[in-house]
Amino acid sequence: QVQLVESGGGLAQAGGSLRLSCAASGSIFIIDDMGWYRQAPGKQRELVAIITSGGSTDYADSVKGRFTISRDNAKKTVYLQMNSLKSEDTAVYYCNAQITPSSYTLRQGYWGQGTQVTVSS
Repeated sequence: QVQLVESGGGLAQAGGSLRLSCAASGSIFIIDDMGWYRQAPGKQRELVAIITSGGSTDYADSVKGRFTISRDNAKKTVYLQMNSLKSEDTAVYYCNAQITPSSYTLRQGYWGQGTQVTVSS
């Protein structure tokens, strides 16, 4: 089974930093776009950052200049470096990856289990 496992969440002070990781495993043929989403209590899930297989990136306006998304294709891992954290960054962060399994089924999205990020003021 294809799965994404996230790590790196936790508690940080405002102005601090955290680095999230999301590793894909299983029978995978191709990983295309990967991204990070977040969802605060009572709020809709929102896109934070995306990165293509070629390394092109895009960010939500709220995190531009503070967050950096990257990936290591050999490790099948995507990262989110979060700097200058604000209280409004507090949310559960979810990794998403567009994956074609080795069984050659159609590409579809997979989600990580979520990791809590809490920023204290």
